[in-house]
Amino acid sequence: MCLNFTIFFCSKLRIFEAIKLTQMRKVFLIVMLLWVHLFNAQDVKDLKQKAENGDATAQFQLGDKYRKGQGLSQDIKKAFYWYHKSAQQGNPFAQYTLAVMYSNGYGVTKDKQKAIDWYHKSAENGVATAQYNLGVIYYNGYDVPQDYQEAFRWFKMSSEKGLGKAQSTLAGMYYTGTGITSDYKKAFYWYQKSAEQGFADAQYNLGVMYENGYGVSQDKEQAVFWYKKSAEQGYGEAQLNLGSMYYFGHGTPMDRKKSAYWMRKAKEQGVRQANEIWEKYQLGQYE
Repeated sequence: MCLNFTIFFCSKLRIFEAIKLTQMRKVFLIVMLLWVHLFNAQDVKDLKQKAENGDATAQFQLGDKYRKGQGLSQDIKKAFYWYHKSAQQGNPFAQYTLAVMYSNGYGVTKDKQKAIDWYHKSAENGVATAQYNLGVIYYNGYDVPQDYQEAFRWFKMSSEKGLGKAQSTLAGMYYTGTGITSDYKKAFYWYQKSAEQGFADAQYNLGVMYENGYGVSQDKEQAVFWYKKSAEQGYGEAQLNLGSMYYFGHGTPMDRKKSAYWMRKAKEQGVRQANEIWEKYQLGQYE
């Protein structure tokens, strides 16, 4: 009995100690949360003071806090106000954000012309995404006269700063000779840059260039490598081409199961020609 009582008492003591430890942890967590809250409140207060004193970076950061509701109640109109203050002082990221807000009518009445004006300011100040968006605007003639050469100029600037989607678009312009003399080697160069950053369309186009020897020595193994990269990201045209490579054993051992798998994937995505090729494939007429 005595031994059993000792075990029971020790167990109760351990439970009591565990409860006490849990309560201490809760108290510690509450204290930490209060400290963080007070610290953030002081941080926001200091940020507001700097913004009101004309600090462009603080104005941009305060706009971000209002937009995201970080340490402040979310208020898109106040976010716009502070972004605008910062943008007027030349902050390129505020200029870009302002362009996006005008373009989408976010916190302000939609105004495409003002969006373009602020994209221009931000792009001229070196923001790669603004340069890319401006390229898209001129390429498609969105609220401006269509101008491929101007689009090319902005895509090139953005590409040189490392923006993958700009690099892929620039490569396409070199490939097709849109706004610039066609140059397969430069197309290959920029597709490779973009593909290495994981852009599926660039990976697919790089595969095409390797398969056909456009701008690079023909290499079907490399074609398969890049088609597979792109296909695994769900890019339908790459799935179709990869299926074909497996079917004929080009750049990879022939594998009809893998061929069927990737062709079916392409068909399910509604890729042009995929239905016709799939029917021929099932009838054994695909050549």
